[in-house]
Amino acid sequence: MEGVIGLVNRIQRACTLLGDYGDDRSLPTLWDTLPTIVVLGGQSSGKSSVLESIVGRDFLPRGSGIVTRRPLVLQLYKTEPGQEDYAQFLHTGNRKFIDFAMVRSEIQEETDKVTGKTKQISSLPINLSIYSPNVVNLTLVDLPGLTKVAVEGQPESIVQEIEDMVRSYAEKPNCILLAITPANQDVATSDAIKIAREVDPTGERTVGVLTKLDLMDKGTNALDVLEGRSYRLQHPWVGIVNRSQADINRNVDMIVARRKEREFFATSPEYGHLASRMGSEYLAKLLSKHLESVIKARIPTILSLINRSIDELEEELSYLGRPVAIDASAQLYAILELCRAFDRIFKEHLEGGRPGGDRIYWVFDNQLPAALRKLPLDRHLSLQNVRKVVSEADGYQPHLIAPEQGYRRLIDGALNYFRGPAEASADAVHFILKELVGKSIGETQELSRFPTLRTEIASAANEALERFRDDSKKTVLRMVDMESSYLTIDFFRKLPQEADKGGSPTASTADRYTEGHLRRIGSTISSYIGMVSDTLRNTIPKAVVYCQVREAKHSLLDHFYTQLGKKEGKTLARLLDEDPILMERRQKCSRRLELYKSARNEIDSALWAK
Repeated sequence: MEGVIGLVNRIQRACTLLGDYGDDRSLPTLWDTLPTIVVLGGQSSGKSSVLESIVGRDFLPRGSGIVTRRPLVLQLYKTEPGQEDYAQFLHTGNRKFIDFAMVRSEIQEETDKVTGKTKQISSLPINLSIYSPNVVNLTLVDLPGLTKVAVEGQPESIVQEIEDMVRSYAEKPNCILLAITPANQDVATSDAIKIAREVDPTGERTVGVLTKLDLMDKGTNALDVLEGRSYRLQHPWVGIVNRSQADINRNVDMIVARRKEREFFATSPEYGHLASRMGSEYLAKLLSKHLESVIKARIPTILSLINRSIDELEEELSYLGRPVAIDASAQLYAILELCRAFDRIFKEHLEGGRPGGDRIYWVFDNQLPAALRKLPLDRHLSLQNVRKVVSEADGYQPHLIAPEQGYRRLIDGALNYFRGPAEASADAVHFILKELVGKSIGETQELSRFPTLRTEIASAANEALERFRDDSKKTVLRMVDMESSYLTIDFFRKLPQEADKGGSPTASTADRYTEGHLRRIGSTISSYIGMVSDTLRNTIPKAVVYCQVREAKHSLLDHFYTQLGKKEGKTLARLLDEDPILMERRQKCSRRLELYKSARNEIDSALWAK
């Protein structure tokens, strides 16, 4: 079993691949929660040599001045004995590097891509994994060396920029600090110890490393530091003997260098009693053991964050919706489901589950009666107009008993005014339905992903509403015309009796055109029109609801469904063409969710295996 460190290494690598590393979110990322070892040290303090000693390979760029100009996230994976060492970069995919000189060149080239061939720095990390039977499972982050003075080619701000970058890593509470200090330098002036003391005042997270013990002046030693007298840490200091520049120039093998380091401590009169806890091999084992204990202590916190993140990601994916199907039949089904979701919300607006349908009732209860009351019937049935219409009704032939043609013409003219309110009612309801369509589309969360489909549904719905309005107008106008086409005879059977009250039916034509007689004609027609008005006030809403509202409820998208069934796969795919940003967001959430669930399962398995 790879152990919890190897598991955490893989989770960290996946975090980096998915963009959780350095992600600017309000909650801490999984990467931030996983313990990591950060290497701190000034320029030329021996950081690179320590890392190479732990790995047992030459793989880091070397040179004078600032060499490490980007963070290097180094993950070590212990493999089975006898397997060949190899390295992989995150940015090169599955490519394996067997030649570690190529690893050094790749680090240099990747650094230059971002910073150029200058001495600038960048916070964008390089991610490198090394697989070897000669390493222990570890994750280390190598950072640019702290410096006090900007050299030629560097801005004056470089000193503060490096310190800020180092602090951004060192301040994380789950970070283990590997503070590297040269033994031939006073520990009180150590850049690494200065930062470590500020971010970790108790020394709980700090492991001190003294390098270049073999380069101290004769007669001096570092026992006061190694034995914790000059600067005490909660973890013992570890001494390291790096390869000399001559060894590096001669390409002395790391295995040989490790043997020489062991011999140095074993035969040293000053450090012999500490030999068992000195050297790069001991440091690697110490760090691995310490990292494992820290990880185990942090597992409850890690699992808590993982569970919370899973809940958040599942909620976000639910909001974003399922991925679009590739199969044409599945796409058709998805479109129909989206249409049904819209139709359901639209019906809720009409039936009172959501606001809007009450406005249709307002048209019938207020707008239509008000329009009917405003009809210019008084002008139409004025004494002058009645005299004019009645006089002209029979042409040169005088009417014999009653001016029937005059009555009919006056009634036709009065009823013609009802066409305007009837059409206006249909238009008003059409406008409300059209608004409700737009509102329903906006409230259909599932449709927010598909702007093209939204447009098509809106177009199809509005086109259907236009047809319903046209049918409604035809119907209400027919109702008005029907009132003109056939008059209610019972109403007029009373007229001769009422006429007798004003004079004899056999009186002369001149007598019948008296003002009183004309007023009775106008009054009679006004009463009849009032009766018709009451009828239309009740029947126009029925016709509008039947032709528009009812049809909108039951068959708003029927024509769209018919056309949809004839469309080919490419057209269906176009309707489900999502916003690329939304698609990328869902894919990222899905990958993260997969990572978090996998991490939770593997951590649970590791715990149960113990």
